[in-house]
Amino acid sequence: MAGIRRIPVLLLTTWAATRLLLLLFVLKVIVFPGPDVTTDVSSTYQGWYEVLRAGTYPLDDVTWQYPPVAALPILSPALLPFLDYAQAFFVLVCLTDLVVLALLLYAGRGPGRTRRGAWVWVVGVPLMGPTVYARYDVMVTAVAVAALVAGVRHPRVMGALVAFGALLKVWPALLLLGAVRLRAWVSAAVTAVALAALCALAMPGAFDFLTFQRERGTEVESLGALVFHVARWFGWDGGVYFNYGSMEFLGPHVDVVSRAALLLSVLAFGWLLLWRLRARRLTPHTLADAAFVAVLMFTVTSRVISPQYMVWLVGLAAVCLCFRGSVMVRPAYCVVAASLVTALEFPVWFAEVVASDWWGVTLLVVRNGLLVAAAVLAARELWRSTVTAPSSSVSVPGQAARAREPLTS
Repeated sequence: MAGIRRIPVLLLTTWAATRLLLLLFVLKVIVFPGPDVTTDVSSTYQGWYEVLRAGTYPLDDVTWQYPPVAALPILSPALLPFLDYAQAFFVLVCLTDLVVLALLLYAGRGPGRTRRGAWVWVVGVPLMGPTVYARYDVMVTAVAVAALVAGVRHPRVMGALVAFGALLKVWPALLLLGAVRLRAWVSAAVTAVALAALCALAMPGAFDFLTFQRERGTEVESLGALVFHVARWFGWDGGVYFNYGSMEFLGPHVDVVSRAALLLSVLAFGWLLLWRLRARRLTPHTLADAAFVAVLMFTVTSRVISPQYMVWLVGLAAVCLCFRGSVMVRPAYCVVAASLVTALEFPVWFAEVVASDWWGVTLLVVRNGLLVAAAVLAARELWRSTVTAPSSSVSVPGQAARAREPLTS
């Protein structure tokens, strides 16, 4: 009976009900408002699938902007040959979603841990609407969550997973920010070199994606895009175009805003580097907290904030909240709230966003405002808890060992 009571019945029931609803949306049994978000899978992904099966990366497709290991999730529907491509993809994403939940439940076991992180994942993912199952970002997030869960005790495993994730979609490389043990960094470097070499030898065009980013504009949902949404009300001579796989602003001064976004990213990196040099109080949850802050800061300052980026943030926030001592509670809840607003601006009212309608712009201001607030709060809490904490509370390796938890990875 005690074992039965320990089973999180409500949590699992909520996951099953919400994920069934997501599957019904992407399979079009129930029509979700707004444009069809599944075309990326049924058209773009499936097109890449055919090219990859022929033995080459999509060399002539500028929308292929992903590292070489991204070929694996694109090819993964071949594991379910009895389903058509899109159906197989959606089922595999759902199974990966379940794997993330299992990892979070595992991470939430034991002293100083909680199931609160698993609840963040269960609730946060469906708030994004069907887009979350119509992209491969859940698969990337699963690798990132596994890396952070492993990182507390197994730095080499973490390093290998981080390298694998970075070659899926770059951003998991930021997870190494809070890792202090050399083993994690060496493992990541060795794995990255080995995987990159394997991909380059396996098929031509493994790193052509690096050349497909140069002419990008400012994506309509990004923080910098708000400048042009408002400018359009006053006669700005530019417009929104489908460019490099997304709806972007093109026109006068877009390059200035794009460079400003890059500068903000550089400043964010500088702040993170300063934090890394100044941090003294490192606890088991610092690894996840630092990863969440880093990815959040680079998401906010990016010239592209696609809806699926929220999957990364919800996943990392969930890992943070598996630790009772995490200082990321308020930023995590801001990200969950931003996920709901994201579903409203895309796909529900995306036409209003593209048209710079007052309602679409209002949704963007709220969503991006929540992300900025989350980034500021998260950075402040990380600094306070690790840099300006009282010296009497500074953790040392001996204390951490006696608590049966390592200092960090």
